[in-house]
Amino acid sequence: MMKLASKWTVLALMMMLITTAGATAQGYTPVATAENQETVYINQMEIRDGQIYLSADPIEWYEGAAADKALLEHEGNTGLDGAPDGYYIVNNSVQNDVYQVAPDASVEVQIYDHTGNIEDTDVQWNESISLAQFEKDFAKMDVLDLSQFPYHVTLREGKVVKIVQQFIP
Repeated sequence: MMKLASKWTVLALMMMLITTAGATAQGYTPVATAENQETVYINQMEIRDGQIYLSADPIEWYEGAAADKALLEHEGNTGLDGAPDGYYIVNNSVQNDVYQVAPDASVEVQIYDHTGNIEDTDVQWNESISLAQFEKDFAKMDVLDLSQFPYHVTLREGKVVKIVQQFIP
C-alpha cells in the first residue's frame, strides 16, 4: 500500500511542477527594444529636492538564440545546450549611473507584492503601478526585493520616462 501511495505522491508533485512551470512563463513576450532604452539593475532610489533619482548598473540582457550565443562567447563550452531558462545577463563592470526620473514616468511590473504575503505574489504581465508606489515598494525587501530584477528604462532628454521590470523565469 505504501508503494502505491508513494507513486501517487510523486505523480502529483510532478503535475504540480509542470503546471507551475508552464504558468510562470505563459503569455510572456520579450520587452520590445526602444530608442534610448537601457537595461539596468536599479541599486537605489531616492528623493532629492522633491525629485526621484535612481542609481543603476547597466547590463546586457539576452534572450533566446542571442542568449545562447552570448553564453558561448562569455563562458566558453560549458556543456550546456543553451542559456539556462532562455536568458543570459552580461555585467562586466560595476557601474553606478544616476538618472533623474520624470515625475510622470510610467512603471510596468511583471511580478509584484500586492498584499505583503509571498503566497499572494503572482505574475501579471505589464501591470501599471504609479511611480510613487514603485519608489515606496522598492525600499521594502521583506517579501519581494525589487532590486533583484533587471529593468528596461527609457530615457528622454536625460530623464527616465519609462521603467519596465524584466520577468525572470
